[in-house]
Amino acid sequence: MSQLRVLIAGGGTGGHIIPALAVARELTDRYQAEILFVGTARGMEIRLVPDAGFRLRLINVGPLNNVSLSTRIHTLWQLPKSIGECKRLIREFQPGVVFGVGGYASGPAAQAALRMKIPTMVFEPNAMPGLANRLVSKSVQAAAVNFPQAAEWFQNVEVTGIPVRPEFFTLEPPPPAPPHLLIFGGSQGARLFNETLPKIVPALLDAVPGLTILHQSGVRHSAVTEAAYQASGADPARWQVKPFLDDMPARFAAAHLVMARSGASTVAELAAACKPALLIPFAAAADEHQQRNAEAMVQAGAALMLREQELDAPESLLEKIVGLLQSPERLAAMGQAARTQAHPAAAERIADRLASLGTVMTHAIQ
Repeated sequence: MSQLRVLIAGGGTGGHIIPALAVARELTDRYQAEILFVGTARGMEIRLVPDAGFRLRLINVGPLNNVSLSTRIHTLWQLPKSIGECKRLIREFQPGVVFGVGGYASGPAAQAALRMKIPTMVFEPNAMPGLANRLVSKSVQAAAVNFPQAAEWFQNVEVTGIPVRPEFFTLEPPPPAPPHLLIFGGSQGARLFNETLPKIVPALLDAVPGLTILHQSGVRHSAVTEAAYQASGADPARWQVKPFLDDMPARFAAAHLVMARSGASTVAELAAACKPALLIPFAAAADEHQQRNAEAMVQAGAALMLREQELDAPESLLEKIVGLLQSPERLAAMGQAARTQAHPAAAERIADRLASLGTVMTHAIQ
């Protein structure tokens, strides 16, 4: 039988490309598959895919969602050419299956594959599917989703979860005291967090004896955020501002509570790590993805949610954090609820489905 070839299309953000890379590794390790990534020059794939040792081809396609009318018109005008580029790549690479992971390149690649009758599977990490996946949701041969709420959009769908680094599943709980709060807003930080936390940190440290705080601010905002903490007068021995955190499993392990955005990968890591969370969705996320993700975790009993506008009154944030940190029993229950949302074998299950689809195609083209 010919070697399995998988074309993986999409990217843009880490939430799309990092799970895709995990699946690619499973496919190469367990099925000796040949992988080709298709993305755009504007996404994180331009760096992450070559760094991981995989081939990457670029197409020209722009955004359709949450953009101006002129940008949307330009993208629609460009779309037939983008689909044509994907068709040429498919003819050249001859994949047995195409895997769309969401993001700019995912839509044209899936459309091209479907028109060429190549088995096609999509992955949806968010509770509300993105536009690229919604457009092909009823046409693809299979789908993998992270949240049950997304399953209704697709046929032949499986709730596989998001691939998460194995280290997150084996973390030991921190000592009961003193409590530790981890704050992060993604790799770029969250300006809203950076501006709000220094306003409440003195009262927060007074209300929770022994509390320590680690705040990841993002590289661009580190100096300003640290200066705001210093100006607050809060005990500098009990807080720390870092521009970037490079060992997130260890940071999660030390935390009793995590305050974060609710991107799909963050939510999956919280679930794997069994961590209670206070989630503040990014209001500008397309299709309210982050709010839907946070709502799913709240529904599971694993998190509390505050909307961005609620941080206009910092006292609301202070009340929520203090209430959680003063109730270890509640934090423990939330952590156990988070674990119910975890999927330890996500990458393996997705890879198996792709291999099954690709095997059908391999036999068909002999």
